Amino acid sequence: MDLDVDYERPNVETIKCVVVGDNAVGKTRLICARACNATLSQYQLLATHVPTVWAIDQYRVCQEVLERSRDVVDEVSVSLRLWDTFGDHHKDRRFAYGRSDVVVLCFSLANPNSLRHVKTMWYPEIKHFCPRTPIILVGCQLDLRYADLEAVNRARRPLAKPIKPTDILPPERGHEVAKELGVPYYETSVVAQFGIKDVFDNAIRAALISRRHLQFWKSHLKKMQRPLLQAPFLPPKPPPPVIHIPDPPASRSWGPAALFCTPLCADVVFQLQGGQQVFAHRVYLATSCSKFYDLFTLEGPRGAAKEPATRARSLDGERGALGEGARAPLRTSQSDDALRPVAGDGAVPGARDLSAWGRGFVSMRWELVEDPVAGREKRMTVVCMDRLVQAEPFRAVLEYLYTGRLDQARGDLMQVATIAELLEVFDLRMMVANVLNKESFMNQEITKAFHVRRANRIKECLGKGVFADVVFRVDDGTVPAHKPLLIAGCDWMMAMFRGAFRESYAAEVSLPGTNCACLRAVLDFLYTGVFTPTPDLDAMELLILTNRLCLPRLQALTEQYAVDELLRAFMQQVEIRRAGDHLPGDDAVPQRPAAGRLVPALHLHQLQQRLPPLPPGDEVHVPREPGALRAAPLAAGVVPEGGGPVPALQEGAGSRGAAAAQAAHPQQVVLLAPLAPRLLKRGAQGARP
Repeated sequence: MDLDVDYERPNVETIKCVVVGDNAVGKTRLICARACNATLSQYQLLATHVPTVWAIDQYRVCQEVLERSRDVVDEVSVSLRLWDTFGDHHKDRRFAYGRSDVVVLCFSLANPNSLRHVKTMWYPEIKHFCPRTPIILVGCQLDLRYADLEAVNRARRPLAKPIKPTDILPPERGHEVAKELGVPYYETSVVAQFGIKDVFDNAIRAALISRRHLQFWKSHLKKMQRPLLQAPFLPPKPPPPVIHIPDPPASRSWGPAALFCTPLCADVVFQLQGGQQVFAHRVYLATSCSKFYDLFTLEGPRGAAKEPATRARSLDGERGALGEGARAPLRTSQSDDALRPVAGDGAVPGARDLSAWGRGFVSMRWELVEDPVAGREKRMTVVCMDRLVQAEPFRAVLEYLYTGRLDQARGDLMQVATIAELLEVFDLRMMVANVLNKESFMNQEITKAFHVRRANRIKECLGKGVFADVVFRVDDGTVPAHKPLLIAGCDWMMAMFRGAFRESYAAEVSLPGTNCACLRAVLDFLYTGVFTPTPDLDAMELLILTNRLCLPRLQALTEQYAVDELLRAFMQQVEIRRAGDHLPGDDAVPQRPAAGRLVPALHLHQLQQRLPPLPPGDEVHVPREPGALRAAPLAAGVVPEGGGPVPALQEGAGSRGAAAAQAAHPQQVVLLAPLAPRLLKRGAQGARP
């Protein structure tokens, strides 16, 4: 096989391309990727580096390499001969530089020293041995810019210098050096197979443009273009985010048990015989016991009586689904009579008689009572209990209604069961019976059913605003809430309602910067411990609110919900856009100022897909300011003013003109306002039948 066969073919331009650069920057891998179509994984490239040189006689001994050297660039047939060199600075490379048509100067994007040597060593050497030869600056190992450097360093040889994040060079560094030297600049990655063809095709263009000045009689070289701009690299798809959802706290300093022991924001007080008082919270008692729900909803403090027949219909309807009715069906109250004023001697003015309504109750009234924690008077519901109700067993029943737990070591379990029978807390009575019968293991199911039933009732109270003692005013309305449940579930709320803030005694609290849907989602989570998103919920707004309220678990659940929604939209091919964004082709296009609008390159691909194609000869010329928006790739049918593709170096300009064209602005943008009306008009005309 004759090496000179391509030299003898007519109209075939043979190009000698010399590749130089420091050791271990990727010169030989780049040559093998072009000449042999070699592909390597990142971990193969991270093996121990052995200095090698790709032999030039491969074009003589390997037919495949010779065939791959032939290419057509801008309708010109070429044969590219690649010359590899050692990266040692002391080596003599004058033979490699001899009769070279173009020099590809490589450096590593993960080695700042290799870029520094481009200016201090390699560029002066090239200009010394071949002063008129065009140069192409190439940044290799582009994949390391987006790689996991910790994994990369673990895969490298033990004594290798680790790659630090500060070692990774941004594109601007390469553009600055290219502009200073006046040469085009490209980036490549053998792992991602990116930029290999761009580098050598534009090296061929630079070589043939230089040859055209000397061999001006060759007409087929007139179509040769200047080195073109490189399309931006699309980073690899990042791995899905790993969202760690923290476990709920095992115990809170202000949970239901602590709230019962220290009745902060109490709104009901039970008066027992002997003058003892037990403070509690209506929302905890009413959602755990139907008897208390009946009591607190029979008649409000204003005297507005409710229908007795419907007082516990919605809450008691859940018992059948839980299966509790099969064990101990709940009985209705002993009397459906409405509350009556207490008559007779010793009656308290304004009190209501409860003796005929249910066993264990005497009367109920509403009056100002000193808060045991805050120390100021507030309006509470005062319930007088029968003398048969003893203090300690009654406290045990109330504690069960708060926590769902029973202290099995108590010595007064029979008294607890008796009071539970009076208050119709049948699940507690059953738990006591199981303890006395040595069947405590059955209480786990009862406790589980208790929490499920109470969670459903709490959600009902949240939806209807029953027993609410505070109202949050947000941007789009008001949301009623319950201070005891907020204090037990959120430290931020506990600090606000417990401290000396005015919100601790205000009936309405302003919470700007959020909306009703987000606040209801937060309240639902605080009340039940479960995150239940709704269709009108904005995950981004909820993230802001959860961070504001110091709720890390809900914040993680919201992040997981947002990721799942994005994945669902992607799988269903739903367009994901921020509110207010409009693209060409939308039904309603807002009016924009005539001065134009800059659109980030993030949406550029989507814009190009939406732009209607233009027939040849009907291009839209976009004027450019000198040096502005040079790196922005244009959509199909859009050409710069003057016609033709965007070159890196305009015809007749010096070698330093390439740097000004190649030095791209870091943020790629495109000016669309003068362009969109004409495109939309043509697209609408083309869509007509």
